Amino acid sequence: MFPRTKTLFTGMGAKIPSRTQRITLLERSTARGALLRGSRSMSILSNDKAIQNGDDFHALMIGGGFAMFGTPEGPWNISSRLEKRLGPRLKVDAVIEINGPRAETALTEKRKSFVHEAYADTMVLPDVEEFKRRVSTGEAQEPRAIFVATPPLFRGGLGPQNNLEIKLNELFPNAAIFLEKPVATGVPAEQSVGEAKAVGAMFATQHNAPVAVGYVLRYLNAVREMKKIIDDNNLTVMATNARYVTAYELAIKTDWWNKSIMQGPIIEQGTHICDLSRYFGGDVNIETICAHALEAHEKPGRLSKLNFDESVIPDNLRIPRATSASWKYESGAVGTMLHATALHGKDYAIELEVYADGFQLILSDPFGTPALHVRKPGSDVVEVYPTPGDDPFQSEIDAFIDVVEGKPNAKILSGYEDAAKTYEMTWAIRNSAEEWTRRLSQRQGRT
Repeated sequence: MFPRTKTLFTGMGAKIPSRTQRITLLERSTARGALLRGSRSMSILSNDKAIQNGDDFHALMIGGGFAMFGTPEGPWNISSRLEKRLGPRLKVDAVIEINGPRAETALTEKRKSFVHEAYADTMVLPDVEEFKRRVSTGEAQEPRAIFVATPPLFRGGLGPQNNLEIKLNELFPNAAIFLEKPVATGVPAEQSVGEAKAVGAMFATQHNAPVAVGYVLRYLNAVREMKKIIDDNNLTVMATNARYVTAYELAIKTDWWNKSIMQGPIIEQGTHICDLSRYFGGDVNIETICAHALEAHEKPGRLSKLNFDESVIPDNLRIPRATSASWKYESGAVGTMLHATALHGKDYAIELEVYADGFQLILSDPFGTPALHVRKPGSDVVEVYPTPGDDPFQSEIDAFIDVVEGKPNAKILSGYEDAAKTYEMTWAIRNSAEEWTRRLSQRQGRT
């Protein structure tokens, strides 16, 4: 599930900014000393870079589904961002997909479009070993970068069923790798987290090229400005408060509602806001995490707009309707989070609040029209800075390509080892919530 959001900030005691205070970040950049110093028009930059650097960029795509080739339901589409960035330089040598017809259908559409040259010789293959064989025989080029958008169930581990990263490191040690989040969704939790950390350590010590994980919210202009405000004012984060409330009416895929398949909304979806909390608060003291869940069988958890038959999912495997969690960061700061499956319609409600001495920074509507809300010393007024047109998905891919091509000041904001820490955090939240549910059920005589 992916959000289509429209969130309004209505914080306690906040004053509604006047029209003159609702200014875009880009408009305020000059007046505030380059508010978004270093930001740029990605579409113009992409075309310029494609022209200036004329060598072909050979890519391998793993996964032929929505995350790779797009869907009307959301903005994620790795291939389109690569096309925009690389232009005619992009050469996709193969798509690895066990559902061959699905990938062929996507490629057929690509070959009808203006980017047809990128996919003119693209092969659809069942596994990376076959692609390596083609490279060895000269039938395909060694990939400069590999883009992974398979379900996380099949990666992030050390076993034969989920050791994709191990294979990629062995077969293509010099290829840069971009992977979608989360890094895994394996069970049992402790083993899966341990294996994900081992994969991260392997990449850090053995792989010869950059590795990035797709925690896209880190690349928002508003998030970059929040970081800049904290750095420029030498602030120490005191607290974070995150909210991710899903609109569920159009969510009809039963896999998402079954926590034994996708491991539940905290691990699969709430991971975005957990990661962003960590991005500002730092490492979490995992032992301090305490969470509670509103379960599907409880009266407040009965949903009126389900458009599928939830009875096909056993009661104990249905996702929680809401989860609240709290924790301490290693710095001593505190954090809280609410994830809920509660809203009707299409738009989600997502916000992150960050507090430091004298400052309130709020990111709203990160997947829709992101905005930064700032209260600072000397004023009780909350100033609002919308960032219309910001595409963090493009910024994320641009940053990855910049690093691969050795551009100055280029930086990947989410590496694999760090992403594994977010994965550990989400499992700790789920486990804590389930443990409290178990305890309360025992007290109430429900098993």
